[in-house]
Amino acid sequence: MQSLKEKIIAESKRIGIDKIGFASAEPFYELEASLHEQRARGYNSGFEHQVVEERIYPEKTFENPQTIIAIALAYPTKMHQEVPRDEKRGMFARASWGIDYHNILRDRLEKLIEFIKTQAESIEEQENWRFAPQVDTGELVDVAVAQRAGLGFIGRNGLLITEEFGSFVYLGEIVTNIRFEVDEPVPFGCGDCTRCVTACPTKALLGDGRLNAQRCLSYQTQTKGMMPEEYRKKIRNVIYGCDICQLVCPYNQGKDFHFHEEMEPEVDAVYPKLKPMLQLSNKGFKLQFGHLAGSWRGKKPLQRNAIIALANLGDRSALPEILLCAQEDVRPVIRGTAAWAIGRLGNKEPDQWINQLEQLLAKEEDPEAAYEMEQAILQLQNANKKKRRKDDK
Repeated sequence: MQSLKEKIIAESKRIGIDKIGFASAEPFYELEASLHEQRARGYNSGFEHQVVEERIYPEKTFENPQTIIAIALAYPTKMHQEVPRDEKRGMFARASWGIDYHNILRDRLEKLIEFIKTQAESIEEQENWRFAPQVDTGELVDVAVAQRAGLGFIGRNGLLITEEFGSFVYLGEIVTNIRFEVDEPVPFGCGDCTRCVTACPTKALLGDGRLNAQRCLSYQTQTKGMMPEEYRKKIRNVIYGCDICQLVCPYNQGKDFHFHEEMEPEVDAVYPKLKPMLQLSNKGFKLQFGHLAGSWRGKKPLQRNAIIALANLGDRSALPEILLCAQEDVRPVIRGTAAWAIGRLGNKEPDQWINQLEQLLAKEEDPEAAYEMEQAILQLQNANKKKRRKDDK
């Protein structure tokens, strides 16, 4: 006769969960020092759950926690459709392909909970059983739960690395007051490999599974203010997230799984044309991007990043659209970023674009946007000097 745990594992496979494990709900004492240090050093993104004690002690948010059931779903890493070369396009990191993973994971977690409830031996037992499902918006540190539950180990890049799927997995968990036999944690498996640390363009990875989130390009693509200049060229044409530390990982080579239809990417959503994004309405934004996890911060960060991407790609054909942003957009971040892009793209006709920027600067009231316009003018003036020296030779 199957145990309840064995029945849950069998059901998890039936409903489309790729990995499942059972962890003790004992406090995560091993995280305490590092979580406090991360905060003290200013390395947090601000997107994390803010009460550190609730991240360490499950009993702070759940009465009598006994077990945490951890799940993982593998997501695709390659497009089955060809990406058109019709015009310059941006891209979303792979974790934002398909329908928002929060919705997919919640669906699987809820289905699993409903199944477990049907296995109660009495109404009284069913009423006594309690469950708290959560994805990465909850209190617990997903990768720590998943490692304790035997799904994989935490790599040097801070991501969970599984044997079967590498780090291309979404994670979720259920805290419950049901006691289960727990699984063995997976030991650290990176050995001496530091490829992710070396490859990170901003040196955000600390090499021990932690990172300075403020320096992470994924974080930078999600901020709403002016992106610091040191990160702008480094995002290349990526308008949401960053895959670099995953793509160089030996555990991820050759990994590409298409188990879940709702995770399949649409070309125009995850490799969008950049120029049309600049004038996208709120309705248009929701239609094109609203189903993606990468839409959670709204339209402004993605439009800012699209302007940066056009500059990085050297798309001078986009100058009229970018100028329109600098002239008419009500958001200072967009005006300032557009001015920066003009400073990079207008170097073939510097006099023309200096004149446009000087007109914009004369009426600009926002100090950050004005600064970007001043710097763009200086950039073009330098380009003009170089052009004249070249013409004089």
